[in-house]
This record gives sequence, structure tokens and C-alpha cells, in this order.
Amino acid sequence: METSRTKTTLTKLGLICLLSLAFIACTKDDQPTQPPVEEVDYHLKAPTKFALVGQAKFAYRILGNKPGIPLIMASSLGASMDDWDPAVTNGLAQNNTVIIFDIEGVASSTGKTPDNVADMAKGVVNFIKTLGYTKVNLMGFSMGSFISQQIVLTEPGIVNKLILTGTGPKGAQGLSNLPNLLGAAAGLSPKESFLKFAFTSSPASIAAGKAAWKRSQKRTVDRDVALSPETGLAELTAVLGWAQPYPEALNELKKVTQPVLIAQGENDIPVPVINAQNMAKSFPNVKLIVYKDSGHASFSQNHDQFVTTANSFLKN
Repeated sequence: METSRTKTTLTKLGLICLLSLAFIACTKDDQPTQPPVEEVDYHLKAPTKFALVGQAKFAYRILGNKPGIPLIMASSLGASMDDWDPAVTNGLAQNNTVIIFDIEGVASSTGKTPDNVADMAKGVVNFIKTLGYTKVNLMGFSMGSFISQQIVLTEPGIVNKLILTGTGPKGAQGLSNLPNLLGAAAGLSPKESFLKFAFTSSPASIAAGKAAWKRSQKRTVDRDVALSPETGLAELTAVLGWAQPYPEALNELKKVTQPVLIAQGENDIPVPVINAQNMAKSFPNVKLIVYKDSGHASFSQNHDQFVTTANSFLKN
């Protein structure tokens, strides 16, 4: 009879109390658990806004409206705001105000795209200041991580915390091979290129890649326009400039005092994992996560784990 009453109470309250390997019924005075908060699809609905930065209009979207220091997300080579994985942006926006944007000349932004990371970083800093922020958290993916590193090195006062994914220091090992990788992907569809560059060849990784691609295509209204060939060439030139040998790169990172989170795929081809591992030895205050069976977009393939870790990192 006691067991029956326990099961009835647990069913009614939706609460399991485990103590000394036995189920103990909760009293009638206990409050029922609150239903889970439904996540908002900020990525799908956030309107595109524009900020005049010098002679260029930066296109951007604000996801969520949480108090505290905002998270500014810098995109990868060839990507626009719509190429972020909504599972990541929405997950981060549940706890933070998240701002995604296009640098000069990219997609919906006007102006001429810089052909070097240093000038890209200057543009992003001016964009942040135009929005009225004096302190931000930065997250950069691939080329965006190069821009974020440049900002924390040249404008450290504006950066609170730093998240780097698909990343490498100046002179990153393997990055100079990018033209050959791009050549090997010639003739592939955008989806096929996405899967080839950002994920591994395992069935699990490919399935995760296909799911991420589907999520990124969900927004159809007020969607970014495609990048121009001129912009694509400028970005590639900037990335290859970052790939040039720079012996002092890792020593420079030792000067960064901000907390840093690095998330890298064990099988990242464009920017091999050795780069993240070397960077983790240089940053004074760093947490490194290496995702197994994951490529360049490891944070997207492992979005649930990444979002949980990133939100905790930004909160604490």
C-alpha cells in the first residue's frame, strides 16, 4: 500500500526523490515543479538592423534582451549572420544578449571588405563602440576567431571574456593549405562544401552536419544576401595573411589576461587541433575543450554540450 501511495504521489507531482537507494514520497505540502521554460527562437525572428560605422552600414541582429555584458559573435570565412547555427545562437541567447553581424562588405553590410585581419578587427571595434558598448564578450568562429584575437590584443579594454572556435594563432599550422582545400571542394554544392569542411566523414558527424545545415536554412524572411566574389577574395586574402609565419604569435597570447574558452574539433582540417592545444599553453587563463569525431564546426556538432559550457563560462 505504501509503495502504491508513493507512486501515486510521484506521478501527481512529477518529482522523484532518491534517498538511500529507495523512493520516498513527497508530502502534499510540497510545491509542484515548474514547467520547463520554452526556448524562444530568437534567430528566426530577430529583425535586421543597421549601424553606420564610418562610411559603412553594418547589418546586425540582436538576439534576446538579457541584462549584463552582451556577447558579440564574429563569423567565419565566407559566412554571414544566417550561417550561424540557430541551436547555438538561440541557446546562448537564452542567457545572454547575443549580437550577430556582418563586417564591411559582407552580405547585407555596405562598404569594402578589408583584406587583412587587423583592419577587420578595427571595423568590429568601431561597430561595438557605435552600438554604445564599452565592454563585451567576444565569440569568434574560424576567421571570426582571428578577428577576436586581434581585438583582445589591440583593444583589450573592451573585452571581458573570449570564446574561440575553429581557431589558431597567427601563423597557424596547416592554415596556409586552405587554397588546396578549397580547390578540392570545387564543384560541390554549398551544403556539400559545408559538410566536407566543417564535419568529419563518420556517419554520426555527417548526420549532425545535415541537421545543422537544415537549422541554418530555416530563416527565409529578411535573410542575408550572398557574399560577392570581391568580398570572398578579400576574406580569403585576410585569412592567408593570418596564416603567414609569425614566431611571436604564442608569446603575444601570454599577455591576454581575460578568461578564454577554446572549443576545437579533434579532426579539424582547415585549422588542425594542434593550434588550439598550443594556444591553451599560452593563454594564462584558459579552458580548452576538444570534441572527438568533430571537425571545424565542432561547437555546432556538439551544440548542447557547447552551449551549456559557454553559458556557464560567460556567467561565472
